Amino acid sequence: MTKPVLTARAFLVRGLLVGLLAGIAAFLVAHQVGESHVERAIELEEAGAAEAPADEAEPHSHDDGATHSHGDEGGGTEVSRDNQRTFGLATGTLAVGVALGGILALVAAAVVGRLGRLSPAQSTAVVALVGFVAVALVPFLKYPATPPAVGNAETIGERTGYYFAFQLVSVIVGVLAVALAVRLWERLGAFEAVVIAAGAYVVVVATVGAVLPTVNEVGDFPADTLWFFRRASLLTLATMWAVLGVGLTGLVGRLHQRDRAAVGRRQLAASL
Repeated sequence: MTKPVLTARAFLVRGLLVGLLAGIAAFLVAHQVGESHVERAIELEEAGAAEAPADEAEPHSHDDGATHSHGDEGGGTEVSRDNQRTFGLATGTLAVGVALGGILALVAAAVVGRLGRLSPAQSTAVVALVGFVAVALVPFLKYPATPPAVGNAETIGERTGYYFAFQLVSVIVGVLAVALAVRLWERLGAFEAVVIAAGAYVVVVATVGAVLPTVNEVGDFPADTLWFFRRASLLTLATMWAVLGVGLTGLVGRLHQRDRAAVGRRQLAASL
C-alpha cells in the first residue's frame, strides 16, 4: 500500500527548508539595505552621549535588542558591531526564518481541504498571504521598527507589550476573516466573500489600532534616517515572507502533483 504524500511531516520538512532560504534572503537584504542606517543611528546616539554629562552615560537597550554602554564600566561582555552586523544578524534571521517556515508549514498542512475548493498549493498561498498581513505588515504599520537612539529605554517593555497585543488581535481577526470568507464562498461567490471578509478585517483591526496607545518617542531624530531604517525593516520582512510563501507554495504544489500521480497509478492498476 502506498503511503500518503501530503502529510504534516512532508509539509514541515519543506517549511524548514524554505525557512532556511528565507532567513538567508532576509539577512542579505537587512545587511545590504538596512545596516548603513543602523550605523548612522548609532553614530547619532554616540554623538549625543558624548555631549551628555558623564554621570548620564549609563547602559541602555535598543529596540533592536542590542545593548550598548557609554560609560567605562567593566565586567560585561561586549559584542563588536562587526559581529552584530554579520554573525549576530545572520543568526537572528536564520532562526526566525526556520521557525516561521515550520509554523507556516504546519498551519498550511492543517488547512488543506478546509478552504473551499482550493488546492493544497492555493491554500498554502492563502496561509502565507494572510500570515504576512496579520503577523508582519499590520502590526508594523501601527508600531514600526525604530533604530538605536530612538525611544525611551524605560518604556521598551510597555511598547513591546503594545506590539504583541496588537499582533495577537491581528492574527485572531485574520483567522476569523478567513473562516468568514469560507462560509460565504458557496452562497455569494469567491470575489464577494473575499471582499466582505477583508473589509471586516480592516474595520476591526483599524478600530483596535485606534484604541491602542500611540507611541511617539522620536524626538529630534532625523526624519530621513528614520524613514530609510523603517523602509529597510519592512523590506526585510517582506523578503522573508515572500520567500516563505512562494517557496512553500511551489514545493507543496509539486508534492500535490506527486500525490495525484500516485492516485492515478493506483486507480489504473485497480481497473486492470
